Amino acid sequence: MSGFHNGRDVFEYAVLRVVPRVERGEQINAGVVVYCRATSFVAARVHLDEDRLRALDPSADVRAVRAALRAVECVCCGGERAGQAAEDDPGRRFRWLVAPRSTVVQPGPVHTGLTADAEAEVERLLDLLVR
Repeated sequence: MSGFHNGRDVFEYAVLRVVPRVERGEQINAGVVVYCRATSFVAARVHLDEDRLRALDPSADVRAVRAALRAVECVCCGGERAGQAAEDDPGRRFRWLVAPRSTVVQPGPVHTGLTADAEAEVERLLDLLVR
């Protein structure tokens, strides 16, 4: 591959899932996290369908779920609101965000693809997998 580049870069992504009652395992897709190493790009976009969330758990703490989703976006953006993660490179932030956890907001498996525009890919995946 000596210098060949077709204008498309490998990217990785994971769906963010809301699991209001971990013991039941029911979930709704509420966002995506996208990382492209070639362009040092990492971003998350979220969309919470509150009606679907309440259908799974009428007592769900919607404000807490929204705060957890916003926190993911903040880690991607870096800056002081990202806390310690702000000092990490985009790849480390992505790896931290997609690490398995047993909380209300959980990452799904990591998938890969090719894209010419990682920013557009975030919106495309949000439309395809969440909205």
